[in-house]
Amino acid sequence: VQLQASGGGLVQPGGSLRLSCATSGSIFSTKAMGWFRQAPGKQRELVAGITIGGRTMYADSAKGRHTTSRDNAKNTVYLQMNSLKPEDTAVYYCNALTQNGMAFLPWGQGTLVTVSS
Repeated sequence: VQLQASGGGLVQPGGSLRLSCATSGSIFSTKAMGWFRQAPGKQRELVAGITIGGRTMYADSAKGRHTTSRDNAKNTVYLQMNSLKPEDTAVYYCNALTQNGMAFLPWGQGTLVTVSS
């Protein structure tokens, strides 16, 4: 099963980006999905999650600024990031989630988000 996040790039503070991640239907249709990020020198952390039914959760750092959604027909999950801050700079990954919010699959390729003026 492959996980490949895309949509990262360089953006100025206050800007927006939309990340996408597609995976196999067998996983997508049975698992909640999550977005994680890993900043330089820091541990990977869960930023946002979304259940099969569309219920969402966010880390405090993402609340009010980021929105996750999923398109079950396309087996794709999205992370719309608004009002980006330099501290959002990180490599972003998606993964299926276990019931306690941990990563379920081996990590795939992340996408780098750099917020800088």
